[in-house]
Amino acid sequence: MTGDTTDTTDTTTEPAGSPEKLAHVLEGIGYLADEGVATAAYLAIRMRKPLFCEGEPGTGKTSLAVALADGLGLPLIRLQCHEGIDAAQALYEWDFPRQLLHLRALEAAEGGHLDVDTAEQSLYTERFLLARPLLRALTSAPCVLLVDEIDRADDEFEAFLLELLSENAVSIPEYGEVRAEVPPLVILTSNRTREVHDALKRRCLYHWLEHPSVEREIAILRSRLPGIGERLAGQVAEAVHRLRGMELLKPPGVAEALDWARALAALDRAELDAAAAAATLGAVLKYSEDLDRVRARLDTLLG
Repeated sequence: MTGDTTDTTDTTTEPAGSPEKLAHVLEGIGYLADEGVATAAYLAIRMRKPLFCEGEPGTGKTSLAVALADGLGLPLIRLQCHEGIDAAQALYEWDFPRQLLHLRALEAAEGGHLDVDTAEQSLYTERFLLARPLLRALTSAPCVLLVDEIDRADDEFEAFLLELLSENAVSIPEYGEVRAEVPPLVILTSNRTREVHDALKRRCLYHWLEHPSVEREIAILRSRLPGIGERLAGQVAEAVHRLRGMELLKPPGVAEALDWARALAALDRAELDAAAAAATLGAVLKYSEDLDRVRARLDTLLG
């Protein structure tokens, strides 16, 4: 497959006619993007460049990719990075058991007399190719490719990914070149557990995501949890904001704020008082040390 990556028009992204329109589309599916996020995502779409999103855990990096796929009506393909990930896990593998069965079937059909060259050629076809996320993204485009937590991978995988993103193509020795007809919209995320190399960052647009302000977090809570009262949403947002200012092992993200509000609603609590907070802290804090530290300072937490 071949594709021209110089044209910046793409009918699949018509809802994103401007950063403001894109923000409106994302808001419609529950993702409240501020001006910076909306502009960065819009430019990634228009310029067909990967968007590198960095920030603390829980700031909405992964959710942005999910929301873009939903808002633009594109499939989402996710590659979760981890220590030791390699090209075989991310790109493709050959289905060895099926290839072996195929050889046996050929041998039986030919009475034990196989033409070696013909048999070998029949093994390396699309029928036996197991596409992993990166290959699926090249063959399924247009799509959104989420490369999640790239900072967990090693330098070698980074270099491999850089080459693939630069060409939007990959060469499989036994099969040939696979090239995206339309480059995928690529979102890379990093929690900054280590520095990602400049070479990869230069290939991308960059955006640092902060935790939302209290006002924006209230809006997120009320958007995602329509039944939540204004008072409770405000109290949860303000308490979460104070938690992030404490020296915790894992400060809460937006997902934890939503879980806390859901827990309080499930207990039919209309406001966040000391008793309700003490009973539900496990929805927002995930380490016993953090729980102990916050329980000792509940008065500070609740203002």
